[in-house]
Amino acid sequence: MNITEKIVAKQNGNYNNPGITVAFLGDSVTQGCFEVYLKSDGGVETVFDRNSAYHTYFSKIFSVLCPNVPVNVINAGISGGTAPHGLERLDRDVLKFSPDLVVVCFGLNDCGGGLEKLDCYKNSLAEIFDRIKEAGSELIFMTPNMMCTDLSCHIKEEKIREIAGNICNNQKNGILDAYIESAKEVCKEKNVTVCDCYKKWKRLSDLGINVTELLANKINHPTREMNWLFAYSLVETVLGL
Repeated sequence: MNITEKIVAKQNGNYNNPGITVAFLGDSVTQGCFEVYLKSDGGVETVFDRNSAYHTYFSKIFSVLCPNVPVNVINAGISGGTAPHGLERLDRDVLKFSPDLVVVCFGLNDCGGGLEKLDCYKNSLAEIFDRIKEAGSELIFMTPNMMCTDLSCHIKEEKIREIAGNICNNQKNGILDAYIESAKEVCKEKNVTVCDCYKKWKRLSDLGINVTELLANKINHPTREMNWLFAYSLVETVLGL
């Protein structure tokens, strides 16, 4: 049975069918990172709030739609994570749990390597996809959010402004666009379902909405409210709505 059939079977026959396990493999957004701040030692740290992460919202939506279906969530997001790093820890953090569905989301950190690292990103995604399928799990690749398109006046610390400036350049210069397009090419080659949230963020930007203000850290982490966009989009993709 596919994931939708398993959900329906569990909803209609709770006693005789197992629960559903969904694993989320990604970076800081997947982990549940929001604002950033400077520590006393000068390092940069993030605010973690797993209750406002998109995988938590995803589970909440299913608790409304299918109250008899417990969605067991494996949060395999790690701040700073990239596709090559995700490949390295795939067995440890995801496959050993035998998930029914794996949602993969990488690109925000990968694009920091520039176009010269694009092939490494694509090859890592391809191997991640192959190994998930070989393990018998269903698979969705979810494209990430946009990053900042300007240097926000809300960022006061010089060190964080420098980080934001570099990330802003990767967004405005089309580097992240190139990574997302290459990821979708790999998905097409590997017959992987895509939940294209990046396309929705780009549409918001094209409409004149300031997407930088939709980021909790004004750099690359969506606000708690914008994490609902990921959750609803994933539910629509899973159910074929």
